[in-house]
Amino acid sequence: MQKKFPLYLILTGFLTLTYAQKKKIELKEIWNGTFRTEQMQVLRSMKNGKQYTILNFDRFSQTSSLDKYDYATLEKVETLVESSSEVPFFTSYTFSDDESKILLATEVEPIFRRSTLGIYYVYDLSSKGIIQISQEKIQEPQLSPDGSKVAYVKENNLYIFNVSSKSTEQITEDGSSGTIINGVTDWVYEEEFAFVRAFEWNSNGTKIAFLQFDETNVPHFSMDVYGQDLYPYQYEFKYPKAGEENAKVSLHMLDVASGNISNVDLGEAYYIPRIKWMNNPNYLSVQTINRRQNHLKLHQVNAKDNSATILLEEKDEAYVDIHDNLTFLDDDSFIWTSEKDGFNHIYLHNKNGKLKNQITTGAWEVTDYYGYDEANDRIYYQSVENGSINRDIYSISSSGKKKKRLSVKEGTNSGAFSADFTYYINTFSNAKTPYEFTLHKANDGKKIKGIKDNSNLSSELDKYELVEKEFSTIQINGNDLNMWMLKPKDFDPSKKYPLLLYQYSGPGSQQVANRWMGSNDYWHQMLAGEDIIVACVDGRGTGFKGRDFKKSTYLNLVKYETEDQIAVAKELSKLPYIDEDKTGIWGWSFGGHMSTNSLLKGNDVFEMAIAVAPVTSWRFYDTIYTERFLRTPQENPDGYDNESPFNYPELLQGDYLLVHGSGDDNVHLQNTMRMAEALIQADKQFDWAIYPDRNHGIYGGNTRNHLYQKMTDFVIEKLRDRPEKPNKLLKEPIKG
Repeated sequence: MQKKFPLYLILTGFLTLTYAQKKKIELKEIWNGTFRTEQMQVLRSMKNGKQYTILNFDRFSQTSSLDKYDYATLEKVETLVESSSEVPFFTSYTFSDDESKILLATEVEPIFRRSTLGIYYVYDLSSKGIIQISQEKIQEPQLSPDGSKVAYVKENNLYIFNVSSKSTEQITEDGSSGTIINGVTDWVYEEEFAFVRAFEWNSNGTKIAFLQFDETNVPHFSMDVYGQDLYPYQYEFKYPKAGEENAKVSLHMLDVASGNISNVDLGEAYYIPRIKWMNNPNYLSVQTINRRQNHLKLHQVNAKDNSATILLEEKDEAYVDIHDNLTFLDDDSFIWTSEKDGFNHIYLHNKNGKLKNQITTGAWEVTDYYGYDEANDRIYYQSVENGSINRDIYSISSSGKKKKRLSVKEGTNSGAFSADFTYYINTFSNAKTPYEFTLHKANDGKKIKGIKDNSNLSSELDKYELVEKEFSTIQINGNDLNMWMLKPKDFDPSKKYPLLLYQYSGPGSQQVANRWMGSNDYWHQMLAGEDIIVACVDGRGTGFKGRDFKKSTYLNLVKYETEDQIAVAKELSKLPYIDEDKTGIWGWSFGGHMSTNSLLKGNDVFEMAIAVAPVTSWRFYDTIYTERFLRTPQENPDGYDNESPFNYPELLQGDYLLVHGSGDDNVHLQNTMRMAEALIQADKQFDWAIYPDRNHGIYGGNTRNHLYQKMTDFVIEKLRDRPEKPNKLLKEPIKG
């Protein structure tokens, strides 16, 4: 006789079975695109403010199209250009100012982090004709405002291509590898001032201002490249390490019609991190800053006679940040952001540089500046007014009145505005919600309609065991620090769990933010599925909590940041569900330096650490970044050496995994080799891995999967499955 069960038991069993069928994240899924989010690729507003363009391309099928959409309806109006037998597969595009021509990039290959080489074409929207600019790969081409010419750099020299005649004129002759660079930046400017193109057309196409770098006396750096050939070879480039000589940079003015090049005297201009033409085609703005980076000058250069006057100066006891929040209005008065009152805010200056008024104010930071609608006197910006882990979009008048919050959902909101500020597309996400794209009216923020919402990804993620990221604050060393924590799915507060801290900790950075997941978040979710608590705390020196908090680490980089992470681990270990004898920390780059220092200086707190591509001595890192926070080694030797972990390898007590790519042009392998040698001579055992020819990102092929499998195994073996200590009193105290 068949036994019958009550319905409620059947339902309970079904629900239990359904829950049990939830999948755990597998490493391969993090890297194979399973959790890829849909984006709006390369969206730009047309000048009329009524339409926008989106580049749609597929690398697998090698197809691409540039499509125009209507803001009001979100419907596609037309395809402007698409790959075909005549038009090669392209992966980026730029309009001329008059929108008559489009610059298309093909066969693009990276040089360093931002610089690339590629084959470029000019597409004429009227004739539908396409012209290749050069048979050889070139850098940073830019159309003249009317689309009649293209300026570009090839082999360190500046060229101009005439579209109608298909002729090319070489503008500079002195460029050569390792000595003179015209029109593009050297390695350290690219990395630390975050730009590559170092030339700009004025608004009527009669002048080009460009920078020249003389890196003759900058020391060489070389890396072995192992490749697939019988013999490896050395890759060499100029890299100025802290305290060493930088390239000499100078500003030059090209008169396009005559071809004459003149020099611009800017006085004592050690660095020139920005140039930007004003609305008047005869006036160029130039930012210069001293080597200590604590005295910035904004110059106005008259292109008729190259005379320069100072519009504005910024000084700081620590350093002045470089930004792109400079907008010239119709009369060449300008909007500028500064943290001179202790928080980053928006200021309005007249055309002579005199301050008219401070537009935003408060104990919060402006995090992005979107632009100014002069017709309606509305400035649009993003800020952390709703808490430093959130981002919202606001509008405000130039007088600082009539402020309005436009975004409504709590999390991270950013805006892409139409050229006439009628519309904006809001990109929203938070820790629970993948990216949503919605269309809004700019005047009041009213939502018009949705565009994309990644609902397919949300449905897919419902099949997995994911846990909520819990946000909170923790009081450490007199500061309320932002924190998130991931607890295992079946968290039991009566149990003891291992703790793994993740952090980056670099100046002005932020890891504790209410936004959608990245690759590391999925890995942390995977570790939470292995009964490990993962937490992250942004300590002193991180961003978006004011000038004093960010710059508190000045001259002592990594010292206070390390103290905070050690104190965090101690404080969290007091929780009844944290196993104080199973505490680990990991990080990448600056975070790798931090995890190394925390393991050594906190050897009574941490049992294990993973350091990926770590700095181990700031003496090995570049001038611009390092000297901004530490000054030179000659001025501040203790600031460099007291926090260099290979100076105290004897402090290592726990398990340590050290990882680096041999082709890292940013944080050189030298850092890991010196650390390894110090540990070897101190007779300290450790684990390590070198990834051949991989750069600072350590990716390509199966590399990321291999790296994260190694880290996963290390965390499981050395942290979760670490044998219990028979007597906690046997835990060795910190030495020194």
